[in-house]
Amino acid sequence: MKPLAITIVGAGIVGAAAAYVLTRAGHRVTLLEARDAPGQLTSFANGAQLSYSYVEPLASPATLRKLPAMLLDRQSPLKLRLTGEWAQLSWGLRFLRACNPRQVHRATEALLRLSFASRDELAAACEADDLRFHHAVAGKLVVVDSPAALAAARRQVDCQRALGCEQHVLDTDACLDREPALAAYRAHVAGGVWTPGEAVGDAWLLTRELVDRVRAMGGTVRYQARVAALRTQGRRVTGLRLESGEELPAGDAVVLASGSDAPVLARPLGVKLPLYPVKGYSITLPVVDERLAPRVSVTDLRRKTVYAPLPGRLRIAGMAELVGPDLRVDPERIAQLLAAAHDTFPGACDASADPQPWSGLRPCTPTSLPVIGRTPVDNLLVDVGHGSLGLTLAMGSARLIERCLAGDDRPARHFAYAG
Repeated sequence: MKPLAITIVGAGIVGAAAAYVLTRAGHRVTLLEARDAPGQLTSFANGAQLSYSYVEPLASPATLRKLPAMLLDRQSPLKLRLTGEWAQLSWGLRFLRACNPRQVHRATEALLRLSFASRDELAAACEADDLRFHHAVAGKLVVVDSPAALAAARRQVDCQRALGCEQHVLDTDACLDREPALAAYRAHVAGGVWTPGEAVGDAWLLTRELVDRVRAMGGTVRYQARVAALRTQGRRVTGLRLESGEELPAGDAVVLASGSDAPVLARPLGVKLPLYPVKGYSITLPVVDERLAPRVSVTDLRRKTVYAPLPGRLRIAGMAELVGPDLRVDPERIAQLLAAAHDTFPGACDASADPQPWSGLRPCTPTSLPVIGRTPVDNLLVDVGHGSLGLTLAMGSARLIERCLAGDDRPARHFAYAG
């Protein structure tokens, strides 16, 4: 196909990946970012796990059963604060409807297909452009704290094996053999799931690397360019108005990849995106004793907390708060993460160091399926709603956008805009 002029809104990991893939495909890309650098919000200090096989949606019968107890527990990783917004209520009702086995299987199958494609895209990009973002295929160990939880994990592994996943259910001793640093946490490890092909990487560094490659290939990147509105004529976007008042031409196509902010731009065009921000937190601690720190990526289902080993550091992340577009860092949540790190890997990290507290808003859909592809507006595409899997799915999503622009919408049918 002939090269197109494409404007992408948002330079987080998802927008940066789209810009990279489309520029490499020969298109003329303009990437617009509201902040003064790429990857400053949700992509800045996320959990750093590339979870290609661990993609089970949040909306499930198991979540529904645990929901009342979780909402009543002050220490629960899940928090709901009613804001009075229709968007929150509508999202919540759709989430409850999605908590059924059929939807879980459908979403898991689609997400696995996309994650495997994303893994391949990222590997190809790393080989082609020597991307450096502390990427390591360390494997991932998901630990559970009860026989019942282990039985549920075994059922999920059996289901995902038929979908192409290589995973192994381990008992307590095998978990500790795989990750000896869990020895002090043994009482809370009834078993776990080991996935050898999972990886870690710094999403912020990858975002910067991708944007640098876009520029090197001739793409245009503009910072402090917050889009205030999309101009339309008939069924097409013809221009973008920046908050500064500057008007920009839309080109042949516009891709919204601005996460939780995307619905604000799409709604005046009649495009209703089923997104709601789900707040998460992270801390990053320096490792002072590598013998006591995890060598592999670890997820603790008891606390819904993830641990990702990065060079000289340990990233600890978790929580899911439906509190609206609130980016304030709650000191209690940071204290919870610090306590989790100390309990799980005592002595591994410098407890006196600045924990680099961070919070971010994951753009989530009720089903956990992102929305990728065309909309009823002829030249407007969306690449949003990746939730906690933005780093994992970004490259595969970018390829789906490229195929949609080439006229092949079939690979994106599971993620198509549904109104």
